[in-house]
Amino acid sequence: MYNFVFQFGLMDSSGKVYDYEVAIIGAGFAGLGAAIKLMERGRNNFIVFERAEEVGGTWRDNTYPGCGCDIPSILYSFSFYQNPDWTEAFSGQEEILDYLKKSVVHYKIADQIQFQTEIIEAKFQESEGYWILKDQNGKPYSARTVVAALGPLNVPNIPSFKGQSSFKGKSFHSSEWDHDYDLKGKTVAVVGTGASALQFIPIIAKEVESLHVFQRTPAWVIAKPNPSIPSFVKSIFRVLPFYMKIIRWIMFWFLEFRGLGFLGNDFIQRFFQWESERYIKKTISDTKLQNAVTPDFKFGCKRILLSNDYYQTLEMDHVHLIDSGLNLIEGNTLHAQDGRKAEVDTIIYGTGFHAADFIRNFEITGIGGRSLLNEWKTTGPEAYFGMCTNGFPNLLFMAGPNTGLGSNSIIHVIESQINFIIDYIESLDELGSKKYLDVNEMMEEKYNKEVQQKFGKTVWGSGCKSWYLNKKGKNTTLLPELPSAYRRKIKKIRKEDFEIIEI
Repeated sequence: MYNFVFQFGLMDSSGKVYDYEVAIIGAGFAGLGAAIKLMERGRNNFIVFERAEEVGGTWRDNTYPGCGCDIPSILYSFSFYQNPDWTEAFSGQEEILDYLKKSVVHYKIADQIQFQTEIIEAKFQESEGYWILKDQNGKPYSARTVVAALGPLNVPNIPSFKGQSSFKGKSFHSSEWDHDYDLKGKTVAVVGTGASALQFIPIIAKEVESLHVFQRTPAWVIAKPNPSIPSFVKSIFRVLPFYMKIIRWIMFWFLEFRGLGFLGNDFIQRFFQWESERYIKKTISDTKLQNAVTPDFKFGCKRILLSNDYYQTLEMDHVHLIDSGLNLIEGNTLHAQDGRKAEVDTIIYGTGFHAADFIRNFEITGIGGRSLLNEWKTTGPEAYFGMCTNGFPNLLFMAGPNTGLGSNSIIHVIESQINFIIDYIESLDELGSKKYLDVNEMMEEKYNKEVQQKFGKTVWGSGCKSWYLNKKGKNTTLLPELPSAYRRKIKKIRKEDFEIIEI
């Protein structure tokens, strides 16, 4: 009987068996990082559920031309699995995806990942103290702890425009790029000028006959220093990996310094805004175009974008910036807010993702039949340190509400959360199988109230609209403090902030 329980599940105090100690949903950076650290701790009774056929999350899904990261590769990678072979300072999508695949092989966690399994329901069993999960086929799984590593940037946002259905040409979102569709000789409209659009616009501009860029609001753009990494430097990194750690440390603290400007340091904020204004004037010769791409809000209020060729592309003869945004579509004619028109063959939506409102095909039911997503529709997504919610015991989010960053690497936040998850699971072990943890409702409310109050002193509270805000204007995505401070606070769980529930 012992062997059966060891191999096929863990037995709780009531004699029932749950399949896994930990169930991780999602095999992107967060899910894989958690899986690796669980394996290193000898906690092998876990499973990673992945809806797709391979790992990678957003780096698997986004394959548009020029897709890459705006955080340096040395920093946008696991601290415990450094890669000496990055080809550029800022790596592209294929290289990052390859890195994640190699991490699976290196840490031997492939057997723990179940692909083509989309978890659509999670229900907490109060009398047993574990979760029942169901996939898209209705198959049930059970786990004592659930780690929801769903990722914030994987549900495409295609705004609704009047007459949208009348368009007879080809249209798609940047995250669903149609590589079989030939853009050569086409007249193309790009709707949106966010991070993705700035990466693919300079590339497709070389192919298309004519390009119309519909900009609702401009963003602050800075140069992207992206040199190739020489072979001799890679050799040094392989032989002396400590140098990579030093460079990573320098990069991290530089971005922390820049982050102070977002958190209220007016001098730092103004300096970087001045640099961005200089970049516009240095790169664009046309005064009218300069004005069109210069934001009227503070540097950092919306996501900072990096590009070495976007502004130059806008000055090409066949590229037309329409800076009043798209208003309506009539057949293949796109009408801007100011009355300008563009007749196009193709529409590419570079309009980002549903990040601020947690929109998922995923029902989460906690104590007393409470529905987390229904509650979040009222309050907006929120959680204790972005990870725990009262009434949903042993459910831990990664890269959840108010843990995103505007100035540094999300991998640092993810690794901080892994520390918290490990300590949470070990705390459950100390309690024994007849008890579970539920974050105190008042402590969660206090934390989230403090989070929203902090935004008032930051650049994100200065008045601009962005995808950081949900439909009600609440910032549910960003962390209003430095990630170094966040790490110190969640190194271990504060047991006094949790209620111990006995089965």
